Amino acid sequence: MTTARHLVTIDQLRSRPFPGRRGRSDVGDSGPGYHIVELATSEEFWEDDGTRRELVADQYEAERDALAALLGGRWGQAQVFSLWSLLRRGMEGEEIPEPWSVLSGSVPDVHLWRADGHWIALGVSQWDKELPFQLLVVVTEIDPP
Repeated sequence: MTTARHLVTIDQLRSRPFPGRRGRSDVGDSGPGYHIVELATSEEFWEDDGTRRELVADQYEAERDALAALLGGRWGQAQVFSLWSLLRRGMEGEEIPEPWSVLSGSVPDVHLWRADGHWIALGVSQWDKELPFQLLVVVTEIDPP
């Protein structure tokens, strides 16, 4: 998918209503107050020695940074928001609201903007070393905890 298509997807998500229940939509996961969409997904790494995984990680981070630069032209400089503390707090039993709870399980940090009553978060996800990388965008009305 191209950067132009990513921008269109983000604009569509910002205007799409949030569902009443959590579920899978035609573009990703949605729930009360949020949408999470995979803009791009790599291949899996079952037979990898780590070199290809590092290259793909660099590629996805570069793609995130390029998209963040374009979004920064719209909404200003992004705040880089670490999700590590949310993951730790959730593991200690604190209730972390969605979409922040699910993000903290696979995304170390997000580039974050506040625009027109919504938070827009952009991050690179990998659930485990064998699983694919994903470039994710989140549009939510739920404040980061």
